[in-house]
Amino acid sequence: MNNNKNRAKNSLTKTITKMVPAVFTALVATALGFVALYTSPVPMIQDFGKMLTIGLIISFILGIFLLIPILFVRDHFFSNMKKKKQKQEKVEKASKMDKVLDWITKKTISFRWLIITIAILTAVLGIYLDIDADAETDVETFMPQETQELKDIHQLRDIIGTTDQVSIVYEGKDIVSDQVITWVDNLTETVEKEFPDVVVNTKSVTSIVKQMDDGELPIYGEFNEKIADIPEDQIKLFLNESQTKGVITVGIKHLEADDLKAFIDDLGIYLEKNDLDTIETTITGKAVLDVEMIQGLTTGRYQMTLLGMGLVFLSLLIFYRHPIKALIPLLPIIFIVGWSGLVMYLLDISYTPLTATLGALIIGIGTEFTVLVMERFYEERKKGLQGLDAIKTTNKSIGKAIFASALTTIGGFSALLASDFVILNNFGMMTLINISFALFSTIIVMPPIMIILDRFVKIKQTQ
Repeated sequence: MNNNKNRAKNSLTKTITKMVPAVFTALVATALGFVALYTSPVPMIQDFGKMLTIGLIISFILGIFLLIPILFVRDHFFSNMKKKKQKQEKVEKASKMDKVLDWITKKTISFRWLIITIAILTAVLGIYLDIDADAETDVETFMPQETQELKDIHQLRDIIGTTDQVSIVYEGKDIVSDQVITWVDNLTETVEKEFPDVVVNTKSVTSIVKQMDDGELPIYGEFNEKIADIPEDQIKLFLNESQTKGVITVGIKHLEADDLKAFIDDLGIYLEKNDLDTIETTITGKAVLDVEMIQGLTTGRYQMTLLGMGLVFLSLLIFYRHPIKALIPLLPIIFIVGWSGLVMYLLDISYTPLTATLGALIIGIGTEFTVLVMERFYEERKKGLQGLDAIKTTNKSIGKAIFASALTTIGGFSALLASDFVILNNFGMMTLINISFALFSTIIVMPPIMIILDRFVKIKQTQ
């Protein structure tokens, strides 16, 4: 019984002194990688980053104050000596997993330069192809294509010609003066002619009054008399009560965000050419907000990724006070970023608001693996083991844990594949691919990196 207690205490001591600092280092580096998501102008991406960070912190706290005590109590009070002996006998006989990991380690070290060369070339190719990758900006493509609501929208669009619109808001001291209403009428008529491939119809207060007056635009004070006869619930759609703001609604064809942005930019230029000194104009509406939202979601993904990597590097530099040790965990992550872009290109998958955050997720998932492996490697090096032996021991001791962690994460994200929403399905698939890359990079690419760069790290042996 005393032996059980001693073993439990020794295991607890080693876990707290050896494993907890390594996990804390990985936690801080991962959390700082997620900080890059906070720089997004879109609140939903910022909230996504916050939730990932909170989840990391909660997991760490539960691991320290719940999981470790549970394991200690189990080993301290409920350990069975017979089972212990059986486990020790199993440890003495190398398991199949240990043999596989040992074989993989030997091969990766033997072919380290070939592995590194292939990793670099494929990552560079992926980054090159990914720079100009397309972004899917049509919100309707994110939805299940067979939903009745989407079919109804398409049917309505076929009947009336449009379900989308932008609004031209004009503002001035007196927007019902003859000069202003003539300008509004001219703009209402010419916008459709200026953009015939996009604009379906235009409406304004002048078009309503003209319908009431046999197509003629009344002036010299008669306009005010006409608008007084328009029902209040109709006139307020185009004119405010104080008659200082008005709206011209422009019905447009359904466009993707890039084409819609181009139209809005051209419309802005057209308004500048046909401006009125006494009037200020603004292009607004849900379509304009959609463009801003999609652009905020899909642009700047590389800036976020680079910022995340920079923050991770700085945090590791502070912890290790050695540039090479701070760089080693990041190199496999850089490869994964490139491989991810290459896979998206080969599978012809466009970026969406969700997949645009993959860079930060790659940093988060991959950094945890690589930091833990590197910590374990240098722990063995400090004990006096040479590079190859240290890596063999590292893979045997932590390789199965890395596999288990990766497989459970893959299992969790696999649920997204069952979603009918294309945006969630693609995000789930790419996340699974990237987790697999993180596992591959940690087991296959990380050992050659550590062997090659180990010569630049001085180790003070403790044994």
